[in-house]
Amino acid sequence: LFDGVYPFYPQQRKAAVFDISTIIVIVVFLTLACSFLLIIPGIRGRARLFWTLRVFLSLFVGVVIVVVQFTGDWETGWVQANTSYKSFSHVQVNADIGLHIGLAGVNVTLRGNPVNQINETINYNEHFPWNFGADYDHSYSQGLQKGLPSPILYVAEKFSRQSPCAVHRQYRIAGHYASAMLWVAFCTWIISNILFSMPVLVYGGYMLLVTGAFMIFSLLSFSTVRSSPMCLIQIGTRALHVAYGGSFWLMLAIGLLCFVVGITVVAMHHLNLDLLKTFFDLREDKAEEYQEMPEVFINPHFGNKGL
Repeated sequence: LFDGVYPFYPQQRKAAVFDISTIIVIVVFLTLACSFLLIIPGIRGRARLFWTLRVFLSLFVGVVIVVVQFTGDWETGWVQANTSYKSFSHVQVNADIGLHIGLAGVNVTLRGNPVNQINETINYNEHFPWNFGADYDHSYSQGLQKGLPSPILYVAEKFSRQSPCAVHRQYRIAGHYASAMLWVAFCTWIISNILFSMPVLVYGGYMLLVTGAFMIFSLLSFSTVRSSPMCLIQIGTRALHVAYGGSFWLMLAIGLLCFVVGITVVAMHHLNLDLLKTFFDLREDKAEEYQEMPEVFINPHFGNKGL
C-alpha cells in the first residue's frame, strides 16, 4: 500500500531544502522591490538610475541583516566517512556528515553516498535549537526516542549541556548577543533610510556607519566561541572540522559595505555637497528654494515719479 509504505505510521524525515522564515523574509523584501519597479517609469532622467541604485542597495542590506538571523551556516563543516548507521549494529554506510551552526541552533546533515543504501534512503537534516526559550536537551532526547541515525546523535551530543565539550553555553550566549546586535543594526538601517528621505544626508551617513558598526559587533560576539577549544568530532577514521560559513562572510562584506557608503556620504557632504545632492535628486529642490531673479526691469515712467 502506497508504494510499500504503511500510511498510518510516521514517515522517514527528509532533508530540509529551505527555511520557512528565510522564505518569508525574502518574499517581503521582493514585494517591496517589485513595488518600486512599478513606480520607476514615473522618475525622469538620470534620477531614475540613482533611485534604482539607492533603493536596491538599501533593500539588499536590509534583507541580509534579517535573513542571517535564520540561516544555519555561520559555521559549517563536512566530512565523508564510513560509519555505523544505527546503534548496536555493525552495518557500515558511506555518508557525508555535515555540521551547520547558526545563531539559534545547530543542524546536522547525514546524506548517504549513494543516498540509497541498506534498503533505506539516507538523507537527514535535523535541527537542534539552543536559542532562549528552546530546550536543546529536550530536542536531543526526542532524537533518541525517534531513533535517529548514530552519526547525527553523536554530533548533536557534542553540543548538549551534559557534554564534556562544554560549548553549549558559549554558542548559546554568543548567538543570542549576535542576534541582538543584528536587530539593532536593522533598526539603525531603518533610521538611516528615514534620514536619507527627509532629507538629512549627513546624518543618514552617520546612521549607516552605526549600522555597519553593529554588524561588526555581531561578528565579534559570535567569534568569541573560538576562545574555547572545540572538541574533536571523530566520525569513523575522519575528523569533522568547522570553519566560518557563508552567513559570517556575507555579514562581514555587508558591514564593510555600510562603512564604505557611510564614509562616502559624510565625505561628500563636506567636500562636494552639490554632487551628493545630485545623486539623491535634490538639486531641483535647492534651485527652486534659492532661485533668484537674474534681471529686473523697471518702468521709467514709475521711476520718474518716485514710485
